[in-house]
Amino acid sequence: MTYPSWGELTAFRSRVRGCLLGGAIGDALGYPIEFLTLSAIRAAYGAGGITDLVPDQEGVTGRITDDTQMTLFTVEAVSAAYRREQAKGIGGAATMMVRDAYLRWLDTQEHPVPPPADGVRHRSWSGLRDEAWLYARRAPGNACLSGLRENYAPTHWSPLDGSAGPVNPASKGCGTVMRSAPFGLTGSGAQRSFELAARCAQITHGHPTGYYAAGALAAMVSCLTEGDTLEGAAMRTLWLLARYPGHEETTAALRKAADLAAEGGATPEKVESLGAGWIAEEALAIALYAALTQKSVKDALLLSVNHSGDSDSTGAICGNLLGARHGDVRLPKDWVPRIEGRGLIAALADDLAAEVNPADARRWEDH
Repeated sequence: MTYPSWGELTAFRSRVRGCLLGGAIGDALGYPIEFLTLSAIRAAYGAGGITDLVPDQEGVTGRITDDTQMTLFTVEAVSAAYRREQAKGIGGAATMMVRDAYLRWLDTQEHPVPPPADGVRHRSWSGLRDEAWLYARRAPGNACLSGLRENYAPTHWSPLDGSAGPVNPASKGCGTVMRSAPFGLTGSGAQRSFELAARCAQITHGHPTGYYAAGALAAMVSCLTEGDTLEGAAMRTLWLLARYPGHEETTAALRKAADLAAEGGATPEKVESLGAGWIAEEALAIALYAALTQKSVKDALLLSVNHSGDSDSTGAICGNLLGARHGDVRLPKDWVPRIEGRGLIAALADDLAAEVNPADARRWEDH
């Protein structure tokens, strides 16, 4: 077996950390202004909109939302599925494990505090189940809630043929995308990441654009963790999308974002020309546009949230992309310590990085 170099391992760990922490930062940055119009944001915070983390409606700064909550449950499921495959040589159960993890998240939205073990819908072990701060209910998506109550999980072999899934078949809300970055952190390549994310998106959203946009984010994250540029990751993902029937809406949104970025002169008004981010392909396009047009991570995150629409989701997705591209070392140093749950997020990231690099944990132990 050929082991990756120490430099490769530390770079991968940094990208995994960056992806998850960057997503949490973007989520927390956009949460206080999620339902405000651009004009209202400017009226409240000045002509440049928000320029820093700001307090939410309760006066607290740095709170994460359902976007990061569900992302962390995705990490938990992906890690468990990887361990199962490596230990037993049995694959194909990942979609069910993700569904079960999302049911555990659903319990956090239906109980004010961690319930007793006999009071939960799904009783399998979960390290996240006992984290009281994850039980906050901060405008979770309706399709995510209603979809999970259907208790559906596609199989590993479910076709991705552009047909509507059985759960919320007309829904393509951004709830599919905002939770799907971890599928790209498994080191399994862009296509496998794309397909697993797309299938798991069908747990709650059946519209092809909803599940293809989720797959596209996972594919881009996978490319970025391999060292690709944002432009390269987007292009490779467009090539991948073209193989799947019904990809046109997702492809058109990504191409529009890339073309708009190439024009230069990024503004919030140009962001709004891509949509409001409430639906999957628009959220992904806004996040990509902001990431492509700004030299600093901080400026890109600010651009991704200062618009009329789903600011926390577009911020979270932008943070996922930028963190996977640059690693945690490029995240704004004054923002990271202010993010709710940052310690647990970093620990989950390190655990995932160790899981998907079998040599990683041994090498860390030696240093």
